[in-house]
Amino acid sequence: MITVLVADDQAMIRAGFAALLSAQPDLQVVGEAADGLEAVAAARELRPDVVLMDVRMPNLDGLEATRRITGIGRGTKVLILTTFDIDDYVYAALRGGAGGFLLKDAPPADLITAVRVVAGGEALLAPSVTRRLIEEFTARQPIDEREALRLNALTARELDVLRLVAAGLANAEIAEELTIAEETVKSHVGRIFTKLHLRDRAQAVVLAYESGLVVPGSHSAGVRRSPRLRS
Repeated sequence: MITVLVADDQAMIRAGFAALLSAQPDLQVVGEAADGLEAVAAARELRPDVVLMDVRMPNLDGLEATRRITGIGRGTKVLILTTFDIDDYVYAALRGGAGGFLLKDAPPADLITAVRVVAGGEALLAPSVTRRLIEEFTARQPIDEREALRLNALTARELDVLRLVAAGLANAEIAEELTIAEETVKSHVGRIFTKLHLRDRAQAVVLAYESGLVVPGSHSAGVRRSPRLRS
């Protein structure tokens, strides 16, 4: 059973999401929050698997609420809900630990799937939109050399896996691309997260772009193989 906390300042939206998710046999809505402060407090108390987080809320916005929730360290994932597909707040939330984001007007089936996906940490949500968002922001700034240096901790194979994660591929697709077992991919992904101190795939994708491992505008994660930087 996947437990969910719904955080949105509009009561009708909270009720709609709660009803939709509660109708699923494997999803349970354990609480609701009308602002960011309530969301953080509820996350601490209820320890949900996933928080549906509106970006703009009173008292404490979804960005800061996301940072606080992911900083608690109890494994709660945050799925950002927004009405904008390109938004400063959403990008900052991804950097702050959100597992991904989804447009509020997405079909109900997409929301249900998104909750399940982010709960398992298996794949980046809305990969085409999320990737476009990340590219939009990273294209405006030079490569972050501090982030690039972090990649020194990875092996060549782990770099290959990270590139494919940044392309939005699931573990099974990465396994097929690299001709290795899916369990091996899972092991590589786990080691990447541990070595780079990442919470999930969303942060991995952000790092891949900000470090220059993947170039904004490229449509294949293997287009550029950046030289390994050494301190």
